[in-house]
Amino acid sequence: MRKLHLYLIKSFLPPFIATFFIAIFVLFMQFLWKWVDELIGKGLEIDIILKFIIYAATRLVPLALPIAMLIASIMTYGKLAERNELSALKSSGISLIRIMIPLFIFSVIISILSFNYSNYILPVANLKSGTLIYDIQKKKPAINIREGEFYNEIDGYTIKVSKKDYLSSMMYDIIIYDHTSEQSNDKVIVSDSAEMKITDNEQYLELKLYNGSSYIEIYNKDRLKNYGHQRINFKENTIRFDLKKFGLKRSDENIYKNHYSMMNIKQLSYSIDSLEKKLEDKEEYYSNNYTDKFNLKLSSVNGTLLKNSNTYRNKKEKMDYAINKVRSIKSILKSNSDDLNHKKSIINRHKIEWHRKFSLSFACIILFVIGASLGSIIKKGGFGIPILVSILLFILYHILNITGEKQVKEVGLNPLIGMWLANLVFTPVSLILLYKATTDSPLLDFSYYKQTINNLFNRGKLNKS
Repeated sequence: MRKLHLYLIKSFLPPFIATFFIAIFVLFMQFLWKWVDELIGKGLEIDIILKFIIYAATRLVPLALPIAMLIASIMTYGKLAERNELSALKSSGISLIRIMIPLFIFSVIISILSFNYSNYILPVANLKSGTLIYDIQKKKPAINIREGEFYNEIDGYTIKVSKKDYLSSMMYDIIIYDHTSEQSNDKVIVSDSAEMKITDNEQYLELKLYNGSSYIEIYNKDRLKNYGHQRINFKENTIRFDLKKFGLKRSDENIYKNHYSMMNIKQLSYSIDSLEKKLEDKEEYYSNNYTDKFNLKLSSVNGTLLKNSNTYRNKKEKMDYAINKVRSIKSILKSNSDDLNHKKSIINRHKIEWHRKFSLSFACIILFVIGASLGSIIKKGGFGIPILVSILLFILYHILNITGEKQVKEVGLNPLIGMWLANLVFTPVSLILLYKATTDSPLLDFSYYKQTINNLFNRGKLNKS
């Protein structure tokens, strides 16, 4: 049995490792597609791009593990069944359950590792990735002055060039609007040509202008009266633009540590308890200060109107008072309700992260059982039918997971049910497939269904004759 167990593990590890990295790559492409607009044109350094890739890939590990477990198990047991190795083992008295035990134990180990990864490493990866993405979003685009367009990414200046030589960095027919002073556009520089370069320390952009003029508006001491303008001609003039704001400024990671996606189980539990206590206090406060304060019974409204009958001269004024009072109460109560729902939504988001760490880890076991059972039923290995079936199954799992999470965020479903919805659906499916696999059921044997349909069709013909 020991040799059999080693053989199964050796057969399982190569497809598991290969599909794990393929899943990481596919999920990363999806992630990159979401953020590609934030990366283009920012002039990011190579080390920043590498950090972005590493942090993003690290965040995808808990989701890639169940995919890899599903595909690898279908491929492994499908290959064993295709070679009739499963049949040989069963004929020697070894049941499918016993054949699955070593890899089932392996799936449990992967599940435990996945949970610990989600609990200790993933919060750090989320923190670093989230901070880096925020800094990239705030970074200004790299300098890209285009022909015939106004470029205003440099604070205090607007530049327009008619023609640009991309090989020599020369520009022609340049107009520069300088509005760095209190008076907007009080200085305009016109030049026939200019040479653009960045200083060695990459702190400044230098424009060396040739054959141009500067037009400067002249004001009095208080800049209240315009005395006309001054024109200065030049053959050569150099302007320096500060590029400090174009660099990537790294934020302090401590600012984002209280976000729910950057906490472990212990921190999330503490945060949930604190938020629920604050929610209870808020509900009690609203109840004591608003709901109880406003007596919404019709008799109360009538009593108020009778009490103030001397104040209001006619019935219309009394009705207007009542309507305005009800509208005011409705507005206050709606505002309070929205505030409470928002707080509940924040609590649910914390609970989503709490349950996600367990549900994705448990998915490794469930999807292994499904994959192993399907592989022994399908009796096909390799990257053909197993990959197709695995993709369809995981898409269904992912849709159920996303649907449950969305309902929880909208405060329409309990976090426990929402985050475990996919596992609740797939657990009985895994048990049914396991039963079918152990009893050699022709569940996905299409020749069996074809023969059954033919038999029914022939039987119908005999009954008619």
